[in-house]
Amino acid sequence: MLRPLLSLLATVAATLAIGWIVDQALQRIAVRQPSAPVWPLLRRCRIPLQLAVVSALLLAAKPLQRIFHLKHDDGAQHLLLLFLLASLGWLTVRVVAAVLEALLSRYESRVDDPARVQRVRTQISMLRRAADALIVVVTVAVMLLTFSAMRTIGASLLASAGIIGIVAGIAAQSTLGNFFAGLQIAFGDTVRIGDTVVVDGQQGTVEEITLSYLVVRLWDYRRLIVPVSYFVNKPFENWTRRDPGLLAAVLLHLDHTTRVDELRTTLRARLDRHPLWDGGEWALDVTDTTPSTIVVRATMTARTPDDAARLRFDIREQLIAHLRDEHPHALPRLRTTDT
Repeated sequence: MLRPLLSLLATVAATLAIGWIVDQALQRIAVRQPSAPVWPLLRRCRIPLQLAVVSALLLAAKPLQRIFHLKHDDGAQHLLLLFLLASLGWLTVRVVAAVLEALLSRYESRVDDPARVQRVRTQISMLRRAADALIVVVTVAVMLLTFSAMRTIGASLLASAGIIGIVAGIAAQSTLGNFFAGLQIAFGDTVRIGDTVVVDGQQGTVEEITLSYLVVRLWDYRRLIVPVSYFVNKPFENWTRRDPGLLAAVLLHLDHTTRVDELRTTLRARLDRHPLWDGGEWALDVTDTTPSTIVVRATMTARTPDDAARLRFDIREQLIAHLRDEHPHALPRLRTTDT
């Protein structure tokens, strides 16, 4: 029994040593190449790597097979094989995720255009989810093939694969539709993570995109869960698809005696002092009139939709306060006499 016990201790020590050596090597490479983000991300693979190593050593070491009574047809050896395959699948998922995150980080450091960065982030997110799903399916399929019963019925299943495929396609029509819609969104650049969209009259920011649904964070921090097929089959507003800037508008109903030129000068002075105005477009025009009021619209640009909303609120409040304090006659009044 001494030799098997020594082999077991050696296996544990070798597993820990391999994990430590790989981790230290990645850490040193990361220090030497700080511009390459892939090496620190690969350090997350240490646990699945160690699990795969210990499973392979337990299967390969004959003394360990004797101490655990692992024979060729033993269920324990089969269980170790399944554990090895699962560990390799987990390791592959971690490696793919590290490589994709490194590519995104490298792209973000080289590109200054936020719209392009959001587009690539969305595409890489969808690629990662698709790759994870593919790796899981392949891993489970390989694990199932290790069972002799699965190999025996494989030939009969192939004969009816066409019928099963048709039935499965009909049953999973909605799921497959969402899957392909998610890929279309990712590579069609219709909506990206971080975009400001309006869905069914509700404005929000795209927070997450998966292969089946899309999460929109609303202004009051509620989350709107929408199937990705919605963004392919129905129209929606995307305020930041090309340019995150937005034109904000303020409508005021004022008296006919309002001095519009003076109000226009006041608007420009308030915008010059406001930190959220991007220094671009602005205007103040009379857009309509009624028997009792005129409709004045003030427009101004901001860098983001959030800045535009905040700028609109502030300018409306400041203009009303200016009219109330300096020209109260310009506010709407109900005329009861001829004077």
